[in-house]
Amino acid sequence: MSDHDGQPSNRLRKELPAELPPARPPAADAPPSDAPSSDTPAGGVPEGDRSAPAGLTGRDRLFAGLWPPRVTRAQLIVALLLFGLGFGLAVQVASNSESDGALRGARQEDLVRILDELDDRTQRLEDEKQGLEKQRDELENSSDQAEEARRQTLEKERQLGILAGTVAAQGPGITVTIEDAKGAVEADMLLDAIQELRAAGAEAIQVNGVRVVAGTYLADSDKSVSVDGNKINAPYRFQVIGKPQDLEPALNIPGGVVQTLEKEQATVTVEQSSKIVVDALRAAERPDYAQSSSQ
Repeated sequence: MSDHDGQPSNRLRKELPAELPPARPPAADAPPSDAPSSDTPAGGVPEGDRSAPAGLTGRDRLFAGLWPPRVTRAQLIVALLLFGLGFGLAVQVASNSESDGALRGARQEDLVRILDELDDRTQRLEDEKQGLEKQRDELENSSDQAEEARRQTLEKERQLGILAGTVAAQGPGITVTIEDAKGAVEADMLLDAIQELRAAGAEAIQVNGVRVVAGTYLADSDKSVSVDGNKINAPYRFQVIGKPQDLEPALNIPGGVVQTLEKEQATVTVEQSSKIVVDALRAAERPDYAQSSSQ
């Protein structure tokens, strides 16, 4: 060993590693080299490099994240509920449109007539209410309440007998004649006519000699119609007691009985009269089990 190597400074230089080139200074916005990146997992491969290949644009990455869709169970349930709600609303709107279609296409005079008919029904109900209140007051204020109660009972029996068809009736009303040359009129069409007449205030109805009551039923029978088991043939003749000014418009409303029958090429004739006789009677049926609780 030479004297030059034996000096302390030379020995220190030999023990230190060789000098390395200076490291490049990091960028201002780059994280420290010894701090692990948030996008770099433990394996050392960045997350972005694994999910999207190099060279993809932002639009491609957005599409790759949205398709194929990842639907959860909760999202599926919400979608089904919204679909059901929308379907129900659509059906409701369609049904309302169909029910209002006839009135939307009606003429002004037809609408006025329908409103008049509704006003007449309201007035009839009001008159009935006032009549019942009058009977109550007479019964409460009569000096002979027993006689007044007997009189009202007889009057009520007569009214119920007309409705039940056990007694004959006469009064103002209309006569409806339906000519059916092609045999296209069915039982349900005649039933619609009866219901319209009842709604308009008909108090007694007779069809081809058969009394119509609350329990009357109609059925098709060999190209004809049977009423309570009694076969009747065209022409069908309705004798109806009630206010003629209410009964006739009820049959002629837009989309009503007359228009329906005329579509089947039937001919409908309505005649008003000051005296209609309904004399077809029904036998009074005695109930098998029910009896008056006043006995």
